[in-house]
Amino acid sequence: MCLKCYYGIICNTWTKCTLGRELFGVALYDQICEQAIGNYGLITTMDAEALGVRRKDLVEWVRLGRLTRIGHGVYRIEHYLPTEYDRYADAVAIVGRDAALWGESVLAMHNLAMVNPLCVRVATGRRVRKALPKWIELVKKPEGAEEDVFEGIRCQNLASVILECRGKLMTDRLLGAIDDASRRGLLRSGEVEMLNREFER
Repeated sequence: MCLKCYYGIICNTWTKCTLGRELFGVALYDQICEQAIGNYGLITTMDAEALGVRRKDLVEWVRLGRLTRIGHGVYRIEHYLPTEYDRYADAVAIVGRDAALWGESVLAMHNLAMVNPLCVRVATGRRVRKALPKWIELVKKPEGAEEDVFEGIRCQNLASVILECRGKLMTDRLLGAIDDASRRGLLRSGEVEMLNREFER
């Protein structure tokens, strides 16, 4: 242990000093928590490395119970209050860069049209080589598809989802979804008008 670390000062030899490493680790974990708390408690390996956290530190924090590994390169901090949107945020984070919630899963997230798909559908425009959990359904993202962000989760535009579900879901459910989404402010006024025209209302 060096004197600087003894007095709580992180020195440039902290990697060789047990107390220095411990103090620095606490500071890094605090940074991880600050970033994760606004993202459903999630932190990715890439985010962690940008903060100066080593992968071996993430493994150690999992061992200590400070983090839970929820997928390849994705972790959740220990002290986090669950929300109804966690499953959707998890799926998008696990698939990774440019991923977005897609199709009926968007309706499920919004609690519309009484849908409850077994898998969470996620679209991406890139090739995903890593193994994904069975509860995630991966689809190719169409070029130029319109996207939104809801509660911090990237997703397919809701109006386009409703249009795509014609013929797949009962019309009465889709009409109810339009009315419900309009009432809750999930659709823009122009989108409501467009959907009403498409459904000949």
